[in-house]
Amino acid sequence: MRILVAEDEMKVASFIKQGLEEHGYEVIVVYEGGFAKRFAVEQDFDLIMLDVILPQMNGFEVCKAIREVKPQVPILMLTALGTTEDKVQGLDSGADDYLVKPFQFDELLARIRALTRRGTTQVLAGKVLKFADLELDLDTKDAKRAGQLIKLTAKEFALLEMFLCNAGKVLSRVEIAAKVWNIHFDTGTNMVDVYVNHLRNKIDKNFPTRLIHTHVGMGYVMKEE
Repeated sequence: MRILVAEDEMKVASFIKQGLEEHGYEVIVVYEGGFAKRFAVEQDFDLIMLDVILPQMNGFEVCKAIREVKPQVPILMLTALGTTEDKVQGLDSGADDYLVKPFQFDELLARIRALTRRGTTQVLAGKVLKFADLELDLDTKDAKRAGQLIKLTAKEFALLEMFLCNAGKVLSRVEIAAKVWNIHFDTGTNMVDVYVNHLRNKIDKNFPTRLIHTHVGMGYVMKEE
């Protein structure tokens, strides 16, 4: 399992690298945000760890840039900035988790295991997204579950594509509304909930396992039960 670590403090980076390698991980360390972005985009990693305060580009900027190209790769923020506002900014930039320094190494390992064992979306030939027994063909606009063709509206298709590209990540109603409808979320409407329910009725209702789950007060996530 390959992990990219972006950390400008060399002693901290060395400590993390040595500890992870002792547990069987392959670790690549970079010390600047620009290098982190380039490595993350050009190479394949199972997990990316970003410090927030980095030269050239900060961790939030790097995270957003990575998410535009690789929406499915797990990203863990490692930083001394531990206020609620910092955590919210990190998660809003696309991070999957946020660990505040100083931390126990066992906790870091636990966070890594939790992030890397999430279900992942495969990209098959011909731009087909696959998660569990669900497939979405981006060219033909066909959706199938367990080989059964499912008819979707344009918005349902866009919503399902967003879930597939972010499998394992809890998506807030704000994120969904901005991505699928390109609008600022109006808390006075239940539009997102209505469309999620429509989609669930098509891809979950008649199948033995659910793929779209509700996180109360937070949003929705695509994962296997």
